[in-house]
Amino acid sequence: MTKKTLRILGTRGVPAAHGGFETFAHYLALHLVARGWRVIVYCQDDGHGSVFEDQWEGVERVHIPVADAGPRGTIVFDWRATVHAAARDGLCLTLGYNTAVFCALLRLKGVRNVINMDGIEWRRQKWGRAAKLWFWMNDWAGCWLGDHLVADNPGIRDHLLTRTHAGKITTIPYGAERLQHVDAAPLAAYGLEPGRFWTVIARPEPENSILEIVRAYSRTRRGMTLAVLGKYDVANNAYHRAVKEAASAEVVFLGALYDPLVVKALRFHSAGYLHGHQVGGTNPSLVEAMGAGNAVIAHDNPFNRWVVGDGARFFSGEAELAEVLDRMFADLSALEQMRRAIIDRYTAEFTWDSVLARYESMLENWA
Repeated sequence: MTKKTLRILGTRGVPAAHGGFETFAHYLALHLVARGWRVIVYCQDDGHGSVFEDQWEGVERVHIPVADAGPRGTIVFDWRATVHAAARDGLCLTLGYNTAVFCALLRLKGVRNVINMDGIEWRRQKWGRAAKLWFWMNDWAGCWLGDHLVADNPGIRDHLLTRTHAGKITTIPYGAERLQHVDAAPLAAYGLEPGRFWTVIARPEPENSILEIVRAYSRTRRGMTLAVLGKYDVANNAYHRAVKEAASAEVVFLGALYDPLVVKALRFHSAGYLHGHQVGGTNPSLVEAMGAGNAVIAHDNPFNRWVVGDGARFFSGEAELAEVLDRMFADLSALEQMRRAIIDRYTAEFTWDSVLARYESMLENWA
């Protein structure tokens, strides 16, 4: 019997080492290979050279070297990956719509293409006018050019319905690993004690509410540390500088950490997770916090409310977050009830088994 073939575009490749889409591609590729699919993942390599192929854990990889490691290099990589895929057989799964205009080539060549439309990138404050226009145009292009679309959140589905019809959209969220037994030893290097700190894991950008979180946490003594992960360039970025200047002695900045053993320890042994994302759909970092059983305080918007359900606490700004934190630290017994509710919500919607099975079922309709 001929194997079903899937080509995954739009990530830096597998195994995962960068972000949410890479982690998803990692899990999906391994799942489908185990289920008898042929899976090809396009991988962006830094530097010069020819395209080459290899295998990882039964997954075929097409390596495309790109000299420019910035946004321009990503665009070059996406184009070259699309050209390669358009000349070959198999269903394509494009993760993200940032260069969706390139998918016109897949349609021209008769190659079926499912696009995960990710978040609403053009609404992010960090982009200038030209970048916002580019993302807005590609948002529309993805809806037109994709044979089928995936929304990771009902809020994203609602957005896509302003551009296309309901039959073209399937809603499937991200998944996350369930953490149950994680060694606390990596915490010692950061002076953290299990259960005595909260975490923030996000890019330091205004739409992620980092400044509001740090200011609210720093208004009074909390008796616990706030551990903030992310790369902060105080010399060249005014927002980064403002965040650090607002921090009390109880706020520590751990830098950009990618070691999975360290990140898992930070998540699992955290008393709770502060999530300030204002834009986008189902955020992978939030789902990972849920898989770690964290109590969650999240920015109040429809995307986050759908993800975490009724067991979280919500805030709309600095003052409201400070009030939520004041109440929380006055009665820490509420944390255990919040954790149970978050785990129940995670189990109902975000396990990898559930997410990957739903993706396979959807992809089988197009393969």
